[in-house]
Amino acid sequence: MKKSKTKSVVSEPASDEKNLVSKQAQRQAERQQKKLQKQEQKQKRQLAREKKQLIKKQDEVRLHRSFKRSYHEDYQRKTELPSLTSQASAAFKMFFKFWKIFLPLLLIFVGLYIFLIGAMSENTLADVKANVEQTNKDVADGKIGTVGKAGLTLLGIISTGGLTTMNDAQVVIAVLLFAIIWLVTIYLARHLLAGHQEIKMRDGFYSALSPLVSTLVVGLIIFLEAVPIMLTIIVFQVALTTEFLSTPFYALLFFMFAALMITLSLYLLSSSFFAIIVVSAPGLYPLTAVRMAKNLIMGRRLRFLIRVFYLVIIVALLYLLLLMPAIILDGILKAQFAWLADSKIPFVAIIQLTITVFIFIYLSIYFYLFYRALLDYNDDAKLEL
Repeated sequence: MKKSKTKSVVSEPASDEKNLVSKQAQRQAERQQKKLQKQEQKQKRQLAREKKQLIKKQDEVRLHRSFKRSYHEDYQRKTELPSLTSQASAAFKMFFKFWKIFLPLLLIFVGLYIFLIGAMSENTLADVKANVEQTNKDVADGKIGTVGKAGLTLLGIISTGGLTTMNDAQVVIAVLLFAIIWLVTIYLARHLLAGHQEIKMRDGFYSALSPLVSTLVVGLIIFLEAVPIMLTIIVFQVALTTEFLSTPFYALLFFMFAALMITLSLYLLSSSFFAIIVVSAPGLYPLTAVRMAKNLIMGRRLRFLIRVFYLVIIVALLYLLLLMPAIILDGILKAQFAWLADSKIPFVAIIQLTITVFIFIYLSIYFYLFYRALLDYNDDAKLEL
């Protein structure tokens, strides 16, 4: 009996030692597993960072670098874009397809412009018509017809946009209203093209104005980038007053300077203009939007400028086809009915302001569709009437 007790006493510490050794081994194994897991997590994080960096490098388009040769196949960016006419007609299609949304938007902003700034007065229109009549007598010996007079009147009032002469506060209000039109129209266009047919016009006012401050910051950047053009205009006016351009050599120097300044501004403005569209997405900072727009427009500036010049023609045709008949009709009616002339109701100014706001909405839709075309979206099927 004594021997068995001694054996059990000896075996107990041995088993305890084995348990301790096994526990230590388990702890070491667990520690090693944790270390391996941490290393795997670090490796995964590093891989994720590398992937993000690769994506950023792929997204960033750096076609030309200093002291490095640029090859044609490297900076040629093939993009399938719609033609000029189809792009312009697509914007018209979208406005008239969703007219129940865009037409109230147009009327609201026409009312806001009239209420906050004021329409062009009838006295301004009468002064322009009087100047046209005087020019007709002095220059053309009264040979200019009704259509010609209406065209000259249109040229005289087109710079007003249908608004009265604005002070500094009214200029700020006009810019803010234009920014709101831009943001609301792009917000509505984005959701309509995404298939959200249930969206309403009021949703644009409630949800589209969050990037207003960012949009104004991008607008400030655009203003700074337009400084070379403004400087060229100032220098040109000074050169005219001082007869600096009368010398051929100095005239050549000025036109070289002007071409350089205008090219620089157009190069900078072409990318920053798209930043106004990019920054309309929620959560984007202004400088991030400018960088993304620069990558998007790189290698495509010429196509963008061609569309801008084409838009100038479209805007001129809209004023010509819509405002000239209004000027002619206004003159005929006021000549036939004296009470209309005495009422001083600014029919032409209201029509011109309506056309101007429509052009603002149309330009917003047009440039947003062009932006989506650069991103390889196919919106033709969505705009079928």
